[in-house]
Amino acid sequence: MPQTIVRSALFVPGSRPERFGKALAAGADAVIVDFEDAVEEPLKLQARDNLAAFLAAHPQARVWVRVNAPEHAGHADDLAFCAQQSGVSAVLLPKVENAAQVAVAARTGKPVLPIIETAKGLLALERIAGAEGVERLSFGSLDLALDLNLNTDSASAQRFLDQARMAVQLHSRGADLAPPLDGVFPAIGDPQGQQRAMRHAYDMGYGGALCIHPSQVPLIHGVLAPSSEELAWARRVVDASVAAKGAGAFQLDGQMIDAPVLLRAQRLLALAEST
Repeated sequence: MPQTIVRSALFVPGSRPERFGKALAAGADAVIVDFEDAVEEPLKLQARDNLAAFLAAHPQARVWVRVNAPEHAGHADDLAFCAQQSGVSAVLLPKVENAAQVAVAARTGKPVLPIIETAKGLLALERIAGAEGVERLSFGSLDLALDLNLNTDSASAQRFLDQARMAVQLHSRGADLAPPLDGVFPAIGDPQGQQRAMRHAYDMGYGGALCIHPSQVPLIHGVLAPSSEELAWARRVVDASVAAKGAGAFQLDGQMIDAPVLLRAQRLLALAEST
C-alpha cells in the first residue's frame, strides 16, 4: 500500500471532544483519538459517541483511532465504529500479540497500525508485520517495560528496549512497511530529553513518534527536519542523477553514487517537502 510520511501522531482522549479540533490544528501529521488508556472505563461508550458527533459536524476531518485492546469488552464495537466512519483513516491496534488480531482489525477496511508493547507481541513480530492490512508498526516502550518488569531508569532496561526497538524496525523493513513510530515521551516538560529520544529513534531508522501534547509536535518535526547541508547534498545528488541519464552509478565530488545513495537523497527531499 502507499507509504505516507508520518513524523508525529498526536493522541487526544476520546472523552475530551473539546480538544479534537485543537489537536487537528496542532500541526501533527496524524491525530489519534484514543478510546483506550486515556479514557476512563465509564466513559468509553461516550468516547465513541463524541467522535461520531465530531466527524458528523466536520466531514473533512480525518483521524486515527486507538481502539481498546483485543481482550477488552469494547474492542469489537470499537472496530465496528471505525469501519462505519469515513473520517477514521486508520486503526491503531494496542497490545497486539498475534496476526489473527490484526486480521480482525483489518476487516474494518482501514490501514492497521499495531503497537508492539508486550513480550508476546515482540515474539510474534514477524507474523504481525507480515499480516495483511498492516501499514506500519509502532513501539510501545512504556507498556513493554511494564510487561517485562524492567527498571526503566536503568541502563540495562534501555539496552533491552533498544534491542526491541531494533527488532521492530528490522521487521518493518523486512515486510516493506512504512517506517515505524517510536513510543510517547512522557515528560512533557523536558524538551531536551524528548529531542534526544527522538534523535535516538531516528538514528535507528524510525520515521517519527507518537506524542501526547501539542507542544511535542514541533520538537519532533525539528529533530527530523534535514539540515540545510543535507538538503543541498541531496539536491546535488538528484540533479547529478538526472544528468547521468539513468546510469546505475556515477561520480559526484570524487564519490561513487549508486542506487542506495540516490534513494537516501530522495528520502531526505521527500521529508523536507512534508515539513
